[in-house]
Amino acid sequence: MGHTPHGQGTSADLVMLAQGSLGQGSLAQGSLGQGANGPSSQRPREARLKPSDNHSYFDAVARHGSIRKAADALHMASSALNRRILDLEQEVGMALFERLPRGVRLTAAGELLLAYVRRSLKDLRQVETDIEQLRGKLRGVVRIAVAESVTPSLLPDAISSYQKTHPGVAFQVIVDGPEALQDALLADGADLILTHEIPQQSGVSVLAVARHRLCALVVPEHPLTKLDSVSLFDCISYPLAVPDHSLAARALLDLAMEDAGLPLNPALESDSIEMLRAFARLGEAVCFSFRLDAREPAHGLVALPLADGRCAEAGLYLAARKGRVLPVAAASFAEELEAAVHGTVVRTSVSVA
Repeated sequence: MGHTPHGQGTSADLVMLAQGSLGQGSLAQGSLGQGANGPSSQRPREARLKPSDNHSYFDAVARHGSIRKAADALHMASSALNRRILDLEQEVGMALFERLPRGVRLTAAGELLLAYVRRSLKDLRQVETDIEQLRGKLRGVVRIAVAESVTPSLLPDAISSYQKTHPGVAFQVIVDGPEALQDALLADGADLILTHEIPQQSGVSVLAVARHRLCALVVPEHPLTKLDSVSLFDCISYPLAVPDHSLAARALLDLAMEDAGLPLNPALESDSIEMLRAFARLGEAVCFSFRLDAREPAHGLVALPLADGRCAEAGLYLAARKGRVLPVAAASFAEELEAAVHGTVVRTSVSVA
């Protein structure tokens, strides 16, 4: 049995915790309390919830693989730290470490307890974040995986608006195809996803859905811009630049072509929406994209909503993993994002993309 890997669920903050420092006052004594004059006006500088000292000491010894090294890091005597570990072993009723000539090694019981201690420390930090939310200081990182179509305006607008009231929240955004988006969600690699493909996995819960049509994108002087209504039948007379099968727009396009009894013979196929748009800007080619917002920046193309049934009924889905309790920041942002999803509009008239 080797040494347990370092860095799981602990940090230099542990030194402060082990020494009993809670900044200026404790949470229980005033940072959230209400006196005769209402909520306290004094905000603690760095109030921290304190875990069990013995658990903090035990975690430090496990990280360093040595009582002496852990004692040095905690600024305490080795004999005092050893006594605390012996007290904990007596409390558990089993040895937690094997004493070796050059340090210590976790026993099976020690590994079980360490897993519990590190989960507890992680949960304690999450509780601190939740309490910060109650105090109006929401912090954290929201991880969201999305379809490329939401990146020009819908998602940046939502993030910018949210951060005006919650500046302590950061975002990590991943752009990918529908299958990879759901995989990331189920593996907790993302808190939320925005996808154009109806989530099929039983472990995915849809929070909001809005209808967003698939559009043909062409240069402003293209013959299709002269038509009152544009269908896929009108498009196939021109070179087609289509997304590959990793993107949701392609699955929808294949079904719509099949419904209309039309062949799909692309002049260009790519997983890059920008590549397809660049190709369309060079001449009479037609590319396809979900059009979420008429306020999106111009790319030298005109968006023509497709009249075909499947294209007109395309959707955008906001989803989370079913049964998961989202971090406070992610749950809060999900509410704002739901409003943004429902608030997007695709004009039925011609709009510049």
